[in-house]
Amino acid sequence: MNMIKTTLKIVLATLITTGLANLEAKAQDTEKLNRTTVSIETDPSTFGFNGYAFHFRIKPKNSKKFVIGAGTYGLDLPNIMVDMNEKNKNKGWSVRISSAYSIFSEYYLKEANNKWYVGLQTGIQNFKNTNDNVLNKESKYSNLLIMPSVGYNWQPFKLPLYVKPWLGIGYTSKISGSNNLGNLEYDISSIVPFATVHVGYTFK
Repeated sequence: MNMIKTTLKIVLATLITTGLANLEAKAQDTEKLNRTTVSIETDPSTFGFNGYAFHFRIKPKNSKKFVIGAGTYGLDLPNIMVDMNEKNKNKGWSVRISSAYSIFSEYYLKEANNKWYVGLQTGIQNFKNTNDNVLNKESKYSNLLIMPSVGYNWQPFKLPLYVKPWLGIGYTSKISGSNNLGNLEYDISSIVPFATVHVGYTFK
């Protein structure tokens, strides 16, 4: 009889402990959901191409899976990106995104800022082109960019530091300026594939 009572007490204590733990976990999840969080991130590769990238992301209060944000960046386009368009390949072009401004939205399949997501970027890119065959001149123009993307937010450490590889296929269209230098024309591709890795930190 004493063994039965002892067993019942152990079972009861286990159930109470488990229940309290579940309640605490749910409370933490609810607190996390009800809190607005801010992340800052950058694209380290841009600094290797004489550029920069600064972004921020916001998970709004009560948002389970959506993140919104904005960013600015600039860089010298690597030759491989210029040469992807056969009309520009080996034609002496040097292309720089002198500045760009975009807004972002991200929908996470599990929870905001965690694992797989699909996104959409919309923005303006300002270009400055030079050509080896036309000395001391440059062309300036602006493109509209719309780019759907897919990526993965990976947090390998206990710290809220994350690594976010992603890739997208963008649609671009010139909205102002000129992409000509003398009698040379830089061909603007309407479809642009892109892939990179962002690094960021979420303030919790």
